[in-house]
Formats: sequence, structure tokens, C-alpha cells
Amino acid sequence: MGEVVDIGMPRLSDSMEEATILTWLKAPGDRFARGEPLVEVETDKATVVYEAEVDGILEEIVVPDGETAELGALIARIRTDASVATRAAPAAPTAAPAKAPAASTKPDSVQPEGERSRATPVARRLARQLNVSLDDVQGTGPGGRITVSDVEEAAGGEAKGAPEGDGRGVPSVVEHSPTQRRIAERMAESRASIPEFTLEAEIAMDAAAMLRDELRGSGRTPVPSFNDLVVRAVALALRDFPALNASYEPGRSIRHDRINIGIAVDAPDALLVPTIHDADRKPLLSIAAESRRLVEAARERRLTPADLADGTFTVSNLGMFGVRRFHAVINPPQTAILAVGTVEQRPFADKDGKVAARRSMDVVLSCDHRVVYGAEAARFLKRLRELLESPASLVAE
Repeated sequence: MGEVVDIGMPRLSDSMEEATILTWLKAPGDRFARGEPLVEVETDKATVVYEAEVDGILEEIVVPDGETAELGALIARIRTDASVATRAAPAAPTAAPAKAPAASTKPDSVQPEGERSRATPVARRLARQLNVSLDDVQGTGPGGRITVSDVEEAAGGEAKGAPEGDGRGVPSVVEHSPTQRRIAERMAESRASIPEFTLEAEIAMDAAAMLRDELRGSGRTPVPSFNDLVVRAVALALRDFPALNASYEPGRSIRHDRINIGIAVDAPDALLVPTIHDADRKPLLSIAAESRRLVEAARERRLTPADLADGTFTVSNLGMFGVRRFHAVINPPQTAILAVGTVEQRPFADKDGKVAARRSMDVVLSCDHRVVYGAEAARFLKRLRELLESPASLVAE
């Protein structure tokens, strides 16, 4: 018969303290094999599929869909097959009681397999919050996949005609997800504890635009975006300025020998920062392909913990929204972050003093003054400008 084993909330990110069960992929009584997806969990960083560590049967769901539990708290019980009982996962460590009662049947919020496969995790969670049945939603994503906007459209108009509250109208309470709470904590920590300074620079981008046109004309794909060029240039510049590729600890700074560039992504309900690892060692086209994969995965909340780990410097770009210049918040324990604005035509005086037009882009570098000093940050920006204004070295393999 095997033995009954407690399953605790697993550690799925280095900073995780609690997580939310999005969807149980098995119901009580269902059999599963080792390595088979068991449950989708939303951590402070990503939506992760937790896979079974043994062959067995799901005996009991303790924390159902939509509920949150602390790290190590009991979330389910499984019965291992007798033949693999010796491989059973250890019992969860002692922790605070789970926040939901035991469930002996499949939770009502779990969708049939077909629904799970055609809706993004964040769309499913939003559907539960808005009491929208996915059976009634027409997906507009790839392959008919249901997206957040599809759920929002299906829920549209439900609040119409609601009675007014006070002079500000009827309040709508938006509970923060674990990801949003962690973002809020980190940003508050950054502003409260880091003595930052900022430097601004304008970079001519005509040569970078010509490089993109050449790559497009040669048929090489994917064609790098301006942000891909910035990521590559930042990575190469960091080789010469290791103080900006560092973390702060009281009384010292830790300089990292890998250059891992985080790219800030506007996900449907969070700001996520997936990482392009070893960006200084990757060709430009590889960076372009990887950035597209990470952005798509971030927006569908399919990032893995590895995709979000070990960043050493962050690039945040709002240029696609027409923003010319902004100051980004340093992502601790990193030392610096680069805010990138839009590429646009601007007037300038050429070498003969005549007014002409060129493509230009503003960047704002924010640094932790405990680790980086102004002159070094200025030299970093100077090197970054050189690389982007003469970008041939960016395509070197």
C-alpha cells in the first residue's frame, strides 16, 4: 500500500517566505509518476510548476487553489507506491498551520485539464478573483490561449450600476499577490537604505539604427531591439568597471565575476526582472533571442526560478511608451541600475555649427554611493556611449 507522506510548501526561490497555490493539477485519488507536474505555485518571483518527487497517489489536498501558505507548511498528503516508498519526500518541517482546512475532494476552483492547458496561470487566478468561468471565455492568445485581457473583457460591465459610496465612489480593494508584496518591500528597502546618486547622458543612436537595418537586410534573426543593443553594451562596459557589477554588504562590496543583466519586464500584475546570464559572453543575436523568450515567459508568468536568479545589474527601459527620461529604483543588493528612454529624432549642432537631426536616446544611471563614486560612474557612461555610437563591436561573436 505504501505510506502516507506529508508534502510541505517547497522552497522555490531564494527569497520566498510564503507562496500561493494557483492550481492543483491532480485531484485526490489521482495517480502520478515521479517528475509529473503536481501543482502550480505562485512565489514572490514567478509561477512555478512543482513536480512530484515520487510515484504515488494524491491522498489529500490541505491548501486548495487560491490559498496561501508559509514555506514548509503542510499543503497536501500523498500515498507513495509501495515499490518506491524508500524514495518518498521527507515530511514537511514544523511550520505555522496551513491557512485552509483539509479538502477531501477536488476544489471547485480547479478547472478541467482542457481549461488549464488553454489559460495562462495569471489569467486563471484573475478568473477566480472575478468569479469568471473560463468555459465562457474566448481566448485571443496564441493557439486560442486565454489571457488576462480576455478575462478582464469577460468580466467587463459587472460593476456597472453599482451604488455610489462616498464622494470618491465605490472602493475596489486589490489584494497584492506574493510577487507584488515582495516588490513593494524591496523598493521600500531600496529607497530607505541606499544612498543613491544619478547621472544622465544622451547617446546618439543613428549608427545603432543603421546596424539594426543591416542585420534585418541580411536576414539574420531575430533582429535585435535597441534594448538588446543596450544590454550587450552594458555587459561589455561592466567588464571595465567591476564596481558597478557588485553587491553591497555592510563594510564591504562583493564584485561578481559573472555579468548577469536583469531586464525589467512589465508583466500583467507585477514588475518582473528576468536575467540574461553571462551577457558579456553571448553574441548579440543570442541576447535578442533570449530576451524575447524571457519577456514572453514573464508576461505569461512562466518564468522559472533560474530565469530570475543571480542578476548583477539591471536595465529598465520605458522607451516603448515614449518616455524620454526617468530614474529607476536600484534593485538591492545590486549596486546600479540603468534607466533607458525612447529613441527619437532630435535637433543638434553638427561640427560646422549647423542644425541637423539625429536619433538620440537618454539614459539615467542610478548608483549606490557606498560602492560606486561619481567619477567611476561617469566613466562607465562614457564607455557605454562609445559602444552604442560605434556599435560594430557589439556584433562580434
